[in-house]
Amino acid sequence: MASHRTSADSRSSTRSSQGRQHHHDPAPPATGPSKLELMQKVFSPFNHKKSDSTRILSDLAPVIMTPRMMNSAAEVSSRPRHSLANPTLARSAMDFATFGRTPFRFGLGSRRITSGELQVVEATEELLDAEVPEPEGVAADVSLLRGFKATIPSADQSRSRRRQMRNVDTPKLGLKKHGMSARGLLTEEEDHDNQSVASEEDMVVIPHQKKKRGRESLSTAKRLGKEELTRQVSEILRDKENLHVRRSLVNGEITEITHKIRALDDVRQKLEQDLLKLQEDELELDDELEGVKERMRFEEAISSQHPELNSSLHLPPSSRRRKGPAFLPSEHSELPPGVAFMTLESHTTPITALDFSEPYGTLVSASEEDAQPRVWDLLAGVEIGRLRGHIGAVKCLQVEDHVCLTGGEDGNVRLWDLRRVEDDEEYKRREMDSIPEVILEEDENTDDGELVERPNGIRDGASESKEPEGPCARVLEGHSRGVTALYFEDECLVTGASDKTLRQWDLTTGQCVMTMDILWAISHPASSSTFGDPYNMSSSFHAPNPAASSAYAMYDDFVGGVQFWGYGLVSGSGDGAVRMWDMRTGQAHRTLLGHTGPVTCLQFDEMHIATGSLDKTLRLWDLRTGGIVETMQLDHPVTSLQFDTRKIVAACGDNGAKIFNRTTSQQSVLLTNGHTKPVERLRYMDKYLVTGGRDATVKIWSL
Repeated sequence: MASHRTSADSRSSTRSSQGRQHHHDPAPPATGPSKLELMQKVFSPFNHKKSDSTRILSDLAPVIMTPRMMNSAAEVSSRPRHSLANPTLARSAMDFATFGRTPFRFGLGSRRITSGELQVVEATEELLDAEVPEPEGVAADVSLLRGFKATIPSADQSRSRRRQMRNVDTPKLGLKKHGMSARGLLTEEEDHDNQSVASEEDMVVIPHQKKKRGRESLSTAKRLGKEELTRQVSEILRDKENLHVRRSLVNGEITEITHKIRALDDVRQKLEQDLLKLQEDELELDDELEGVKERMRFEEAISSQHPELNSSLHLPPSSRRRKGPAFLPSEHSELPPGVAFMTLESHTTPITALDFSEPYGTLVSASEEDAQPRVWDLLAGVEIGRLRGHIGAVKCLQVEDHVCLTGGEDGNVRLWDLRRVEDDEEYKRREMDSIPEVILEEDENTDDGELVERPNGIRDGASESKEPEGPCARVLEGHSRGVTALYFEDECLVTGASDKTLRQWDLTTGQCVMTMDILWAISHPASSSTFGDPYNMSSSFHAPNPAASSAYAMYDDFVGGVQFWGYGLVSGSGDGAVRMWDMRTGQAHRTLLGHTGPVTCLQFDEMHIATGSLDKTLRLWDLRTGGIVETMQLDHPVTSLQFDTRKIVAACGDNGAKIFNRTTSQQSVLLTNGHTKPVERLRYMDKYLVTGGRDATVKIWSL
C-alpha cells in the first residue's frame, strides 16, 4: 500500500511540475466547492418532490382558478402599463400580472442579477382608488387558506387513522372467503393434483369444542385512552368544518353553473329571436317575389290593351291578395313606425266601412246614419267629394283603383266611378241645371194645361228627361234588407245581406246570377260537412238576442263577411258558422263551427282562413282540413281584421289596431296619436294602414 501511494504522489508531482513549466499558470486557488455544488445549494429550496407539487397544484387549481379570478386577471393584464422615468428601467418594468405569468429564469453567466431587472411596478394610484369588493358566497365565510386545507386529500387522513384505531385483532374468520362466495366467485382452485391452492388467509380456524358461554364485545378488548379520544373529538369537529367548507364550495360552484346556464339561455333566446327574424325576412322576400311577378303580368296586360279601353269603366283586378311592397313616396320611409301621422275629420258618427285604392291614393269612408260616403285624396289629406244615391247608411264597400262598390241599408248595391266624383258645389250646380223651368199656361183654345218648351230651357212634358250624369254607374237591386258584406273580383260580385241570403252578380250586365240561402244551408247540412265541432254545437247553438245583450249590437248584420277565389266562396254569418260554398252549384259543402257568437269579419288565403267574432275570439282555420289552427282570446269583440303570411291586424275594442306577429307570437297595439274611442274598421297595404273608429275619425298609420 505504501509503494502504491508513493508512486501516485510522484505522478501527481510530475504532472504539476510539467504544468508549471509549460503553461506558467498562477498558483491554484484554495480548495472549495465546485460550481455544480453551488448551483445545487441555490436551487435546494426548489428540489422538492415532483409528485408533491403536482398533487398540490391539482388540488389547488379548482379552488383558485374560478371564472371570477380569471376575469380579474384578464382585467389587470388589459390595463395600460405605466412607464418609468428612466428609459432603461422602462423597458424592463412590467406589471404584477405579467410578472406572474412570465417563466422565472436565472442566468448562469458571470453577470449578477440585479433588483432592477426583477422590478415589479404596482399601479399604486389605481389600487388606492379602486373599491374593495365585499366577499360573496363562500368567500364571506371561508378564507382561501381554509378552503385549501379543506379540499386537499390529506383532510381525510384523520378519518382513516381513527378507523384503523378501532380495528381489533381477532382470529382468522375467513370473511374474505364468505364475501367471494356471496358474490358468486370461486373460493378454491384445484391444481393438476386436485389440491386446493387457497392461501392461508382464507383458511378458517375452527376452535376446539369448548363449553359455550357469552362472548365479550370487541370494544372491551381495546382501550383508546383519554388523550386519543380527545384527539378524535377535535378531528371529528375539524372534519365537520371541512365538510361545511366543501358544501359551501360545491354550492358556490352550483350557483356559478346556474349563472352560466342563465347566461347561455339568454344567448340562446337571442339566437332564437335572430332565427325568427330571418324567417320573417324570408317570408317578406317571398311576398316581394310574388308582387314583382304580379306587377310583371299587370304591365304586360296594360301594354296589350287598346287605348280606348282606358277611358271606359274597366274593372281592375282585386288588390285583396296583392303581395309584396307597394309604391310609396320617398318621404314615407322617414315616418316613425307605429304612429298615426294623419287624421281625417269630416264624419259625425262612428265609421262603419272604409277602403282605399293604394297607399296615398283614394279613400272612401262611410259612417252610421249617413247615406253619403266621403271620398278622400290621401296624398293631400283632403275630401274630394261624396257619393250620393243611397237611402240609409252604407254598411260595406270595396275600392279597386277608380271603381267603388257600396252596399247600404236600402238593400241596393251601387257601382261608382271615382274619377267622376264631384264636390258639393258641382253637385249643387248640376242639380240646379237639371231642374226644368215649368210654366203652366192656360190656353185659350183648350181647358187643360200643357208643358210648353221655351227657348230658355222649358221642356215639353212629352219629351223624355236625360239621366243625370254622376259618379254612380250602375245600381244592383235584389236584396230585401240591408247589404252588410260584399266582395268583387273582375266582373263577379258576391253580396250578403240581412235577409240571410248570398247573391252572385254579373257586373257587366247588372243581373243576379245565383242566390244562396243560408237558412236552407242551416236546415239541410251535408252529412260530412261539419268540421271543428267537438261539442256538437251545430245542433245546440242558438244565436243570442241582441236586445238581451249589448255585446251583440251588430247582430242585425247577419252576414259579417264574404270572400271568394275562383269558384270557392267563404261566408261568416250570425249563427257563428263559417261556410264554404261552391259557386257553381250554390251549395254549402263544408261548415266550420267553433265561434259562439256572430262572425263579423273574415279573410282567407291559400292556406288559412282568419275569422273574427263577437265572442271575443280570433280564430285561424286550416283551409285544407277545416281544423282550428289557433284561437286567440281577446278582451273585446273583433269587428275587423286583415292578415298576411307575417302578421294579423285586427280591430278588437282598443283605441288602436292590434297586431299579432304570426312568426314570434307577439302582440302589440298601435296607440300613438291614435283614436279616442275603439277602432271599428281597418285596411292596410304593405307599410300603410288606415283605421276608422267610434270617434268618427279616420287615422292614417305608418307600419
